[in-house]
Amino acid sequence: MHDTAISLIELGAVFFGLGILGRLAWKIGVSPIPLYLLGGLAFGTGGLVPLHGIEPFTHLASEIGVVLLLLLLGLEYSAGELVTGLRRSWLAGIIDIVLNAVPGALVALLLGWGPLGALTMAGVTYISSSGIVAKVLGDLGRLGNRETPVILSILVFEDLAMAVYLPILTAVLAGVSFLGGLTAVGVSLVVITLVLVVALKFGKYVSALIDSPDPEVFLLRLLGSALLVAGIASELQVSAAVGSFLLGIAISGSTAANATRMLEPLRDLFAALFFVVFGLNTDPSQIPPVLPIALLLAVATVATKVVTGWFAARMQGVGKMGRLRAGAALVARGEFSIVIAGLAVASGAVPGELAALATAYVLLMAILGPVAARVVEPVARLFLSRQAKKA
Repeated sequence: MHDTAISLIELGAVFFGLGILGRLAWKIGVSPIPLYLLGGLAFGTGGLVPLHGIEPFTHLASEIGVVLLLLLLGLEYSAGELVTGLRRSWLAGIIDIVLNAVPGALVALLLGWGPLGALTMAGVTYISSSGIVAKVLGDLGRLGNRETPVILSILVFEDLAMAVYLPILTAVLAGVSFLGGLTAVGVSLVVITLVLVVALKFGKYVSALIDSPDPEVFLLRLLGSALLVAGIASELQVSAAVGSFLLGIAISGSTAANATRMLEPLRDLFAALFFVVFGLNTDPSQIPPVLPIALLLAVATVATKVVTGWFAARMQGVGKMGRLRAGAALVARGEFSIVIAGLAVASGAVPGELAALATAYVLLMAILGPVAARVVEPVARLFLSRQAKKA
């Protein structure tokens, strides 16, 4: 059979399989991310039926998936919301970094993966999944709850922290000098500041440049600008993900709403491929040895996220039940953790076992997160009622 025909058949099977997995996730009420990762593991290196011949397309498609993930994340926030969220949650955000980045870094050091592995795993365990958290809050009807602004402010702080962290990680993985790393961080901070100023003062002009009454022209301008900015950012060692996130922030008003509506199906498609490709490049035989570590890490970071949410909500005067709900809502890890692990593994600067640990960890946390958010209130009420009866 011709190579092109084989590639088309394999791609068709992948897309159709993703559709089945997405439907299954929707039926059982969980994020599709764990199922996409499992699908990649099944058909990648060491999997049940390894796929060959689709790597050039899937590699580029997965890169586009990261760009679209971060672009739509940026579209969710206005520059004003980012600044307000930063002011409101900076102390809780710092506590979040300490409590949730340290466990990942310690595990990497104990496993002998060195400073690079520690820096990578710190990011993997630190960042909550904005996509999963937002979906869970919507599904549970908690968008109007008093603790929800606290949750969103923590997510905003984490996303801004990623805009600084990713350029540092990219520079370090590339093996640049200390001075080169400082330059990358400096460029990143300058770019972030400029984008926020432009978005606050001139956001309407950026939106007007991209906007168009013709859907086809609008989509071409939007995708073109996203890929251009991501490419330039990557060349400047700022990271393509950060570049697309900042572009999303700069687009505002009705343009942002239209962009979100048009890009969501594309994001879901390419992001699904991104998770599959990460699974394809992970040897499933490496997961069983790191599974106990992933479980311990999951238990530890569930607790640290709950503490983070509790503290942040308490600072805003939220009641005890709301504090618990805030902490449980932040538990899920997902897309950003895989982006970080993917960058590190692709560089070849960290061992392949890191991908296996990150995969196992995200599989657990993407499932535990929605479950924790659903059961925290009933479990807490049951515990309190039993305590009242004993008293």
